[in-house]
This record gives sequence, C-alpha cells and structure tokens, in this order.
Amino acid sequence: MHKTTNTPAASVMFTDSTLAKAAELVAGSHRSVWTGPSGEESTGESVARHLEATIVLLEQDGWVRVYDFSRDRSNGAGLADDDSMTVKAMLRALVRFVRDESSCDPQRTLFTALRHVGEDGSHGDTDTAYVAGSVLDRVIQAHTGSGSAQAMAWSERQHRTHADITALLAAGARFARTYGPGVAGAQEWAA
Repeated sequence: MHKTTNTPAASVMFTDSTLAKAAELVAGSHRSVWTGPSGEESTGESVARHLEATIVLLEQDGWVRVYDFSRDRSNGAGLADDDSMTVKAMLRALVRFVRDESSCDPQRTLFTALRHVGEDGSHGDTDTAYVAGSVLDRVIQAHTGSGSAQAMAWSERQHRTHADITALLAAGARFARTYGPGVAGAQEWAA
C-alpha cells in the first residue's frame, strides 16, 4: 500500500499546529481515544494504516458526500399487475427491475469507507475503525475550534470535496503516527 500522508493538501489544511492542538484534546479526553469497543488499545501505527487504507479505498471506488436515497422507487409499482403480460414478459420485466434496483454504486461516504476497511480485516478491524473515527473527530475539533465537531458531519457539508476528505484522512494518519500509542514519546499525550 502506498503512503499518502504527506500530501500538500493535508499539510496546508491540517498543519502541524492543528495536530498538536488535537494531541492536547486527546490528552484532555475523559476516556482513552486509542481504546476501541473490544476494550483493547490500538497502536498509532495500526490506526494510521487503517486511515491510509481508507484513502486507497476512496481513490479506487470513489467518495460520495452522502448517499442519495431520494431516487424514485415507484418505477416498479404495479410491475407484475398487468394481466395481459405473458409470463415471459413478466419475468423479463421483473429481472430488469431487480437488476436496476440492486446495482451497486461503489462510492462510499467517509463513515462507510472507514467501516469497510475495518470489515476487510487486512488493514484494520472494528477497533481501528472506531479509533480512527475518534482521531478524525479530534483533528476536526482542533481544525474548527469547536469541541463538539465530528468528522463525519464535517465530511458531509455541501461544499466538501474528495480532496478535503483525503487531506483529513492523511492528517489523521500523520497524527496517529506522531502521537499514538507505540510512538516513542507519545505516552505523555495518550489519555
């Protein structure tokens, strides 16, 4: 897997001072940011790998700000209700409808991409997905100055771009490698 954590967009949007502020937020957290749902701690390196795998997945399949569930689903209403249809015509129409409705758009939201990398198992797991989300939240909180900011909501803003998401993920990976458990000197920042 190639590393994309030092992209120019990431260093411009999310500076070293932003990451240092995020480290202060992690240190002040009431619970450990690095502990996942299993109760076990994830290393900064494992979280960084998860975030980088998410970048690769989004580059491969595409990113979408939010899923569009507003598609008109009524096109199948009454599909097989026409008594004059032959069985062959009815089956053909039914197969066409199922094929059209089940077509998978590979694009993913940030949340879905993080989860899918965790489900894959080769670059992360449920814990690293959870911790990666917490790390991204702290980076966004430091970036926006809002203690209640969440990375997923930030990623869904109408003006957000794929480059913004890649920059966030790269900054999160840089943060995890710099301040996460398993990094020499990082223990003073770990909460």
